[in-house]
Amino acid sequence: MGTNQKVAVITGASQGIGAALVDAYRKLGYGVVATSRSITATDPDVVTVQGDIADAGTADRVVSAALDRFGRIDTLVNNAGVFVAKPFTDYTDEDYALLTGVNLAGFFHLTRRVVPHMLANGGGHIVTITTSFVDQPNSSVPSVLASLTKGGLSSATKSLAIEYASRGVRVNAVAPGIIKTPMHPVEYHETFAALHPMGRMGETSDIVDAVVYLESAPFVTGEILHVDGGQNAGN
Repeated sequence: MGTNQKVAVITGASQGIGAALVDAYRKLGYGVVATSRSITATDPDVVTVQGDIADAGTADRVVSAALDRFGRIDTLVNNAGVFVAKPFTDYTDEDYALLTGVNLAGFFHLTRRVVPHMLANGGGHIVTITTSFVDQPNSSVPSVLASLTKGGLSSATKSLAIEYASRGVRVNAVAPGIIKTPMHPVEYHETFAALHPMGRMGETSDIVDAVVYLESAPFVTGEILHVDGGQNAGN
């Protein structure tokens, strides 16, 4: 494989949005490094790394795998995330450790390690999946820890975008509504659909299309793209 092939690193890649993103980037011709706690692949241009994204050691192994197999990293999609909806006083210390570990530490460890390689290549693109609830809380879905952690990612997206705007690294985010993935049981779909002004849940393709758009938008950085059936506009 030549070193001209672009390479994407995708976290939380074993199912749902992450697995769909792996397929999308392969269709764009990218080599892919896909990571999650449990993941396998049959495509020779998809390298898999199993591990806990909250562990800095996993980030080391992901970057090493990308460089060993492809020699470069062009895009990082921080898709791995945890969402726990509870009344604030029902959250536990374990909930806090889980969400800050996956949502914040996972983002920090991998992004910090990837950026130097993007800079060495003359640029790159970072996309992070957040949540629409950061900007438009809903009384039916109490989720302070999601807002605390994913809100931090939204702010970090803008800060990094400005820090690296003149050095060729774009940084964006997609803020989904509630998406049909394996984490949402079918019996709750009707309830979740009603939380969106458009009256339906999102599809994984809605989020993938948004990420692919950002990938192909060279004048867009620091953007939080809401793909949420109108939630960000109000309920």
